Amino acid sequence: MRTRDLTPVAAAAQIRTAMMNILLPLALLGAPDVSALNKMSARFAPVELKVDVSALPASERAVLAKLVQASRIIDSLFLRQVWGGNSGLLLELMRDTSAAGKARLDYFLLNKGPWSRLDNEMAFVDGVGEKPHAAAFYPARATKDELEAWFKALPEAERKSAQGFFTTIRRLPNGKLTSIPYSVEYQPELHQVAALLMQAADLTTQPSLKNYLTARAAALLSNDYYASDVAWMELDATVEPTIGPYEVYEDGWFNAKAAFESFVTVRDDAETAKLAKLSGELQGLENELPIDPKYRNAKLGALAPIRVVNSIFGAGDANRGVQTAAFNLPNDERVTKEKGAKRVMLKNVQEAKFAKVLTPIARIALSPADRSRVAFDAFFTHILMHELMHGLGPHDIQVNGKPSTVRAELKELYSPIEEAKADISGLWAMQRLIDKGALPKDLERSMYVTYLASSFRSVRFGLSEAHGKGVAMQLNALLDAGAFVVKGNAFTVDDTKVKDAVRDLTTKLMTIQATGDRAAAASLLERQAVIRPEVKKVLDQLASVPVDIAPKFVTAEKLVLEATPK
Repeated sequence: MRTRDLTPVAAAAQIRTAMMNILLPLALLGAPDVSALNKMSARFAPVELKVDVSALPASERAVLAKLVQASRIIDSLFLRQVWGGNSGLLLELMRDTSAAGKARLDYFLLNKGPWSRLDNEMAFVDGVGEKPHAAAFYPARATKDELEAWFKALPEAERKSAQGFFTTIRRLPNGKLTSIPYSVEYQPELHQVAALLMQAADLTTQPSLKNYLTARAAALLSNDYYASDVAWMELDATVEPTIGPYEVYEDGWFNAKAAFESFVTVRDDAETAKLAKLSGELQGLENELPIDPKYRNAKLGALAPIRVVNSIFGAGDANRGVQTAAFNLPNDERVTKEKGAKRVMLKNVQEAKFAKVLTPIARIALSPADRSRVAFDAFFTHILMHELMHGLGPHDIQVNGKPSTVRAELKELYSPIEEAKADISGLWAMQRLIDKGALPKDLERSMYVTYLASSFRSVRFGLSEAHGKGVAMQLNALLDAGAFVVKGNAFTVDDTKVKDAVRDLTTKLMTIQATGDRAAAASLLERQAVIRPEVKKVLDQLASVPVDIAPKFVTAEKLVLEATPK
């Protein structure tokens, strides 16, 4: 899970029109021209991500260089997963040296494909058609109904593999469907990545890093990620990489297939130490969740490490469109049930987002009285709580007396509901920890107004994106509860109502998850995941404010150059 799905059918036309007006006020009948493409790209503020690695020994800087090289392969692999035509189109775009060609190439690389992620997946290159909801995980001419019927007819063990994170589905020459392990489907790239990870493992002097890199290299070739996920949970090193198939956002049919990504980071020891104590609060929060006690987890996984890191390099699903600010992994329920989950905070990315995006939004979206209450500590802490809360609440559930999971029951609605749950329950958890003294009292003054400002930041990601859709739903629910109030052209927080509204929405979302109520999830998103006029009015005023950042990984470039033989 991460801090950054498809539109309900009944609201699709309304949402598409609203987001086109809000995010791209251009009348585009064909592919956008150079001017339009430059405006689209300008919504991402360029930021140089620099990290001081001077204290690291030469061996660990060499490890970072190897990881960056491996990550560049992950980038090309992710392009294949998004769309089968991406690799060929990239070569075609690279050959076009005109101004329009350069603009298309730049925006293609930012989106990892020819569809604009901020504009409801609008194509910006002629001839590519609509973005396939199934990405490239399933046969090109298969239908969702055909896949569902095939899954249902399989023996249980085969069905579990076919519906798992790490297989693609392909059609045999005789027309029948079959599942292919990632280790076979992506064999050339994965062998290259595994070799670079083994080279990095040979270079490092840190035992837990060596263990993780070795285990992850083996996993890429065997397609069994369990041991390497455990090794990642136990990783305790200055270099903190996360590399492999994780998030399922690209799979718009079933939210089942994991996309490849890479985060190459270094740990911020001082900030990590500050937050370490919060790991011990998780069982207490679980025990107090505002849901029926029968839906709570009596015993969470034992491990719950929190890492504050600075980003050296991001690739694949970790660097497409809107940038990840934090993540909570692994997603494999076996690991999270037995071991827990790790929360990783990308501090330098969050600082850039706060400065370039959130602060300017607050000046426009919030009432004058609330603007001064927006604070980075509240922004940072809520992102942390968002990631912590992904690990709490319902995951393994019972439906009609049979074991299941929230993911399996909610299908394509899982991601927006889960992201909304993590957001709103993160606020609830912050309040609980403030009340018991585990977080500073002064956070209460800033947390709700900072969250409100950040809601406008997130909804600009687009309603075809899980986080944007989930935030739109939360924003409207809190407006209906009177927790957020429109005053003139700005919004404010009603401090007398916001706590109860946050608790009630937490209850609603977690109960939907606990009961696997897909119909309730669909109804809620259809009604609430929309852009209302009062919200659109503010969004229209944000045209000059960047939607997100476009990082340039300058430290990574220097590390690779340093490691290149002269």
